[in-house]
Amino acid sequence: MSKRNVATAILIALATTPTIAAAENDSGLYLGAGAGRFNVEIDDVDDVTDTIGSFDADDTTFKAFAGWRFNPYLGVELDYIDLGNPEDVIDGRRVSADVNGFAPYLVGTLPVGPVELFAKAGYLFYDVKVDVDDLDIQDDSNEDFVYGAGIGLTMFEHLHARLEYEVIDIGEVDDANALWVSAAWRF
Repeated sequence: MSKRNVATAILIALATTPTIAAAENDSGLYLGAGAGRFNVEIDDVDDVTDTIGSFDADDTTFKAFAGWRFNPYLGVELDYIDLGNPEDVIDGRRVSADVNGFAPYLVGTLPVGPVELFAKAGYLFYDVKVDVDDLDIQDDSNEDFVYGAGIGLTMFEHLHARLEYEVIDIGEVDDANALWVSAAWRF
C-alpha cells in the first residue's frame, strides 16, 4: 500500500470520527508518541559512496515527544527520534544506517474547523552510524536542521491524532525523510 493511500485512509478515518470535540485545552502540556516510515538515500556523499555506492532504504521508525502550547497558534516540542535501521544489500554486502537523537522544535498551528494544520522547524541532535557487513564506515554525532508539516485532529477533548511529513537535512546523506502517524494527550 503506498504512502499516499495510507495517508488518505487515515485522513478519511479522522474526518469521519463521530466523537470529535472542540479542544478546550488550547494551551499547556502535551505528551505523545508516534510511529512511521523513514527513508534514507545516499548516492552522492564522497566518503560513503566511495565505499558502498548508492544506498536507498527505509525502515519503521518511532518517536516520543513532549510539548507546550502557549496558545492555539504557537508551541514548542522536544522529540526523541529513533529512525530505525534501514538496510540494503549492495554488491553482496549488507549496508545499514542507524540514526537517532533528540530534536527541539518551534511549532506553528492554524486551527481550521475541527482540524489543525501545523508546521514545525528545529534541529536534530543525532548519532549516525553506517555499517558495511558490520564494520563501521561512518560513526558520528552531529546536528542538522529538520522541518515538517501535517494535519491534526483533537478527539474526546484531549486526544490529539496527527499525520506528519518531516524532512531531515542530515549532512551525511543525500535525502532523509519520515512519514509519521502519532497521538498526543493534551492536559
